[in-house]
Amino acid sequence: MKRLAIIILLSLSVSASNAEELTFEQCLTLAKENNLKIRAAEHQISAAKHEFISARALFFPNISLTGSAIYSSADGDFSIDEFNLPVLNNTGQYTGDFVHVPSIGIDYELGWIYGGGIKVEQPIFMGGKIRAGYNIAKTARNMYEQNRRLTEADIIVNTAKAYADLLLATQMQQVALSYKTLLTELQNDVEKAFKHGLKPKNDVLKVKVKLNEAILNLRKAENAYRLASMNLCHYIGRPLTDSISVNPDAMPMQVMTQLTYDYSNRPEAQILQYKTDIARHKVAVARADYLPQIGIVGQYGYLNGIKLGSKKVFDNDAFMIGVQVSIPIYDFGHKIGKIRSAKEQLAAAKAEQEDTDRLLSLSLNQAINNLDEAYLEVELAKSTVDAADENLRSSTKQYQAGMESLSDNLEAQTLWQQSHATLIEAKATLFLRRIEYLRANGTIN
Repeated sequence: MKRLAIIILLSLSVSASNAEELTFEQCLTLAKENNLKIRAAEHQISAAKHEFISARALFFPNISLTGSAIYSSADGDFSIDEFNLPVLNNTGQYTGDFVHVPSIGIDYELGWIYGGGIKVEQPIFMGGKIRAGYNIAKTARNMYEQNRRLTEADIIVNTAKAYADLLLATQMQQVALSYKTLLTELQNDVEKAFKHGLKPKNDVLKVKVKLNEAILNLRKAENAYRLASMNLCHYIGRPLTDSISVNPDAMPMQVMTQLTYDYSNRPEAQILQYKTDIARHKVAVARADYLPQIGIVGQYGYLNGIKLGSKKVFDNDAFMIGVQVSIPIYDFGHKIGKIRSAKEQLAAAKAEQEDTDRLLSLSLNQAINNLDEAYLEVELAKSTVDAADENLRSSTKQYQAGMESLSDNLEAQTLWQQSHATLIEAKATLFLRRIEYLRANGTIN
């Protein structure tokens, strides 16, 4: 057994020296940095932030510069017939006299008419449309942030599976190598005994069959290790030919004592809540079209143009302020149709949220049950390994003393190999069940 341990340690140290060892945290960091879906989610968040800024700006005045220039060749003249104008005294009373005003002829010419100024528009009441649009943009920004969490959670789970596969392949390779070494030693002992006439040829053949199976299993374990390494490289954005390794002792095996049945922090639940809120705000937007809209307009500018005789009519600056009011009366069902459609979309969002809440609750309960079973599986596997180790030691001593058959000893070695493989699989399963539980209750990221 000492010789076996030395051979295993030497082989593992040689293989480890040629590979870069990565922790689970390092793999997660690399996976997030190199995943294109994360980048796409970040761009969506950035776009939603700009939409929020745009919606918030509608609360403030809209200031713009205006200008126009028009040329018209229209010209002509008009006249005013002669008339008598009554004369009034200082007190405004009619004196009985008249002043004769002769006819007047005036030429006009449009020519160039141009002007410019600054215009300010401030909404006062728009039926709640601006407030609802602001709330939609704000909610959408939060929803896209949760969408990034959802993408990140999927990446963590996929990376954890790839990491666990490499852990499993690493330890399976170790067990396969240990099992092959045990059978090699047994083969040497049996062949020596056969040469001295102490063992029949049948025993040599039995060991040879088992050893061939062990060699094949070792090759399968080596191939599985290479594929698992390439798969993990794919998820963390490394070249598939990179040589990486993981430390099996780094898997967290401690029992999680404080389990929660609250899934409200899960990104799926948050996203559906935000979708429902957006649908509710869209109802407010549709209803706003039925309400009056009031705004203030102010403008200061300069206007030049239009000649009457030899004098221009407009050649000065001026200030203007006014109130704009729009009250909808009837549109043959256009607006009421939009309101009813928005309400139906809100009802659909609520139904989807309720259905998903049930599924998330079921998923969390299943994750907790799976985690509990995984803890028990690891404990039972540890107990089985202890029993298999003791059984192999006892069987080897008895076989060497001639008190046990070769078949019984081979069976003890097979049970040893199976128990260690079961423990490795149980630990890998527990590692994934912990990740799945954290994913189910929304605390994975």
